[in-house]
Amino acid sequence: MTSLKAKKPEQKLVETGLRRMPARPSWPEYFMAITKLVAKRSTCLRRSVGAVLVKEKRILATGYNGAPAGLKHCEEVGCIREDASIPSGTRHELCRGLHAEQNVIIQAAFHGISIKESTLYCTNKPCVICSKMIINAGIKHIYYEEGYDDPLSDQMFAEAGLQVMRLKI
Repeated sequence: MTSLKAKKPEQKLVETGLRRMPARPSWPEYFMAITKLVAKRSTCLRRSVGAVLVKEKRILATGYNGAPAGLKHCEEVGCIREDASIPSGTRHELCRGLHAEQNVIIQAAFHGISIKESTLYCTNKPCVICSKMIINAGIKHIYYEEGYDDPLSDQMFAEAGLQVMRLKI
């Protein structure tokens, strides 16, 4: 697993001849910034997570965590996990919501978009359940900003040969 740290825009200035302006973000920085915006659509009361699938510098699909389409959001009916004091990272099946990574894969499938050999940008490191879906979907690269310790997820990504990189912007 690799870790990248983006420079703050105010540290990266380009002399244009007319004025000094922030340098353009790298492609990974650009897509991670979009991923953070997607996370703002989350309806989860505990954590806002966004995911973006990209191939050849083009966005294929986006996803965020929350209840399935057409169902009431946790903000309307309450959080099962919170009510039962279920710790983060455990008992994933006891939740009304889907993870952002699950939603982005489902959105691509729903619209008939191939995600084979794509890159996933995610605000949070994928859990082991999402890791298995990512591997079987043919995704080859993952950039994430924050994460929680999931040794089985790490082991499966390594065994599958996926490149997993932390990118803080």
